[in-house]
Amino acid sequence: MIVDYIQAHRHRFGVEPICAVLQVAPSTYYAATSRPPSARSITDAASSALIEQVHGANYGVYGARKAHAELRRQGHQIARCTVERLMRSAGLRGITRAKGPRTTVAGTGPETRPDLVERDFTATGPNRLWVADITYCRTFSGWAYASFVIDVFSRRVVGWQVSKSLRAPTSRWTRWRWACGTAPGPVRTWPG
Repeated sequence: MIVDYIQAHRHRFGVEPICAVLQVAPSTYYAATSRPPSARSITDAASSALIEQVHGANYGVYGARKAHAELRRQGHQIARCTVERLMRSAGLRGITRAKGPRTTVAGTGPETRPDLVERDFTATGPNRLWVADITYCRTFSGWAYASFVIDVFSRRVVGWQVSKSLRAPTSRWTRWRWACGTAPGPVRTWPG
């Protein structure tokens, strides 16, 4: 790095004055410029060209793991850590997949529901304890959220609803619950 700086500015200031300011012996600069490139720098240059070729051929999607696998498939003997180092130095990165919505993180705000059953998921009879949870899946029009309520004793789904929002009202299954005449016992919802 220092040698490159001296090389770039030696015509304007001279080698010895630059070395004096940088506190580097001029012999260090001359020795670095006269020695042939190391074996590592030669293989790094060749490997970097291969990595850039693989990265570009795959639309810039491949990260170090997949680029390494592709190079091995092509018959090149290169270590994965070398691929990682060369990609990092060249500024090449793979594309990461989009993350889904965070629904499994316990809430801490005022809307957080208390644990009414204190993690005791046993019931002495039907309709004594219900538990509720949600699941989600990606569709062409966005995310779809399915909420469902299960009777702990019989493990039967007593109500469910599919919505485009996590904040959808549960009034439909609440009305259904009262219409069926079920006991309004505690309902445990999973935090998140």
